Amino acid sequence: MAQLLILTPTVNSDVLPALGLLNHQMRQIPAEPAQLINAPSCDLLIVDARQDLANARSLCKILKTTGINVPLLLVLAEGGLAAVNADWGIDDVILENAGPGEVDARIRLVIGRQSQDHLSNKIHASGVVIDEASYSAKVHGRPLDLTFKEFELLRFLATHPSRVFTREQLLSEVWGYDYFGGTRTVDVHVRRLRAKLGDLESLIGTVRNVGYRFNLHDDENENRAQSVRS
Repeated sequence: MAQLLILTPTVNSDVLPALGLLNHQMRQIPAEPAQLINAPSCDLLIVDARQDLANARSLCKILKTTGINVPLLLVLAEGGLAAVNADWGIDDVILENAGPGEVDARIRLVIGRQSQDHLSNKIHASGVVIDEASYSAKVHGRPLDLTFKEFELLRFLATHPSRVFTREQLLSEVWGYDYFGGTRTVDVHVRRLRAKLGDLESLIGTVRNVGYRFNLHDDENENRAQSVRS
């Protein structure tokens, strides 16, 4: 059962009649940007575009611009299908007269895709969770305050666990070939990154006279598949 939030210009109307035959929980609010500030949490946003395509399109673009983290489903009358394109930023469309089987399937699929996409953007390794979509990282649930290059360095090492990289290789992979600084910048960033990792500073290991690597816990060494992308 999913929590659905319906944005419609005609609150209390049957935007998608088949929903009344399903077990999902629904709430309706006016389809206005101001209503989004205190909007309740949900698993899926449904935008009613049956009568006003222009306003629905504007609302969808606002929702995507503000960075919503749930999928967006558009309800249309059949005549509105020709107006929809990728620029709307929606995840799926459905006709207002769709039957309960189709409605339920689309809800499950669009929420499932969002969940898979979210997981695929995360790297789990030795207590560290790196979210590539939001450029953020956590250690045992504690957010790390990383600079962009610190994040990129951690992400690169974590996606190649146990592999040793020279300072020159890290400069090339993380800073790029057009970077003219010396290898000392790698040492400085590693030192800062270790300080921010705290008790897990040993995750960034030093291989004397070679470079650095991301160390795995012993149990993860036995199953390296668990330490890369979920």
